[in-house]
Amino acid sequence: RAVRVEDGFAGRGDDFYEALIRAHQGLSEAQSHTLNARLVLILANHIGDLAVVQEAIALARRSLEPE
Repeated sequence: RAVRVEDGFAGRGDDFYEALIRAHQGLSEAQSHTLNARLVLILANHIGDLAVVQEAIALARRSLEPE
């Protein structure tokens, strides 16, 4: 199994983004960081495959590196 990189939201990615932004409204920066961390842990647990989660971490990390 590998990280899916195509649209997994069937064209509703903007709806996900809106829900994520709404979840952060009214939170302090620290609370926002905590929410993100908890969400990552919940989703990683839901995936339940360490290799897939490690691949996702590497993909996210590479996206922060200058080209």
